Amino acid sequence: MKRVVTALLLACSASAVPMGVSMAQDAAQLAPIADYVKSDVTPWLSDPAIVDALKAQDATNANLSAADIDALDKKWRAEVDGSDHSMIDGVLGNALSKFLQDKKAASSGKITEIFVMDAKGLNVGQSDVTSDYWQGDEAKFQKSFGAGKDAVFIDEIEKDESTQTLQSQASVTISDDKGTPIGAITIGVNVDAL
Repeated sequence: MKRVVTALLLACSASAVPMGVSMAQDAAQLAPIADYVKSDVTPWLSDPAIVDALKAQDATNANLSAADIDALDKKWRAEVDGSDHSMIDGVLGNALSKFLQDKKAASSGKITEIFVMDAKGLNVGQSDVTSDYWQGDEAKFQKSFGAGKDAVFIDEIEKDESTQTLQSQASVTISDDKGTPIGAITIGVNVDAL
């Protein structure tokens, strides 16, 4: 049987009208996730810890080619499975990652992971190690950052086999004080804890 993929696109600043919801999971199932993101996550997305880190990495990575991005992603993936973790440790040890780790810890188990991506879809900071460095080819980035200012993408609810909990990922575009999108954030939400 084919797996039905569901998604809900919302606008945080609008009245959050569901669009693109399949019959497998309706808006009522995804609404608590959207509500949580709007009330508990969105308020800290303009924090200088996030915005300054994004602006800095966007400037650093502005001229990266597709080949450069691929090489960075390959290095990250090799570190995930290898003994050298210098690139991963550099990201996990930065100020933004510490900020995100604190937000996860303060969520009382509602957040399972958080990572911030720059305008190219590359990790800037994260609460936990991701399997890859480049998220730019994934729906979480394309349907948040790629959809523009105030975009929110809530992915399907799935059972996490390792924790036996229901989880979803919510991704939100992050904009600067002028309203220009500068990156995106993905939050793993423990639906059972909402």
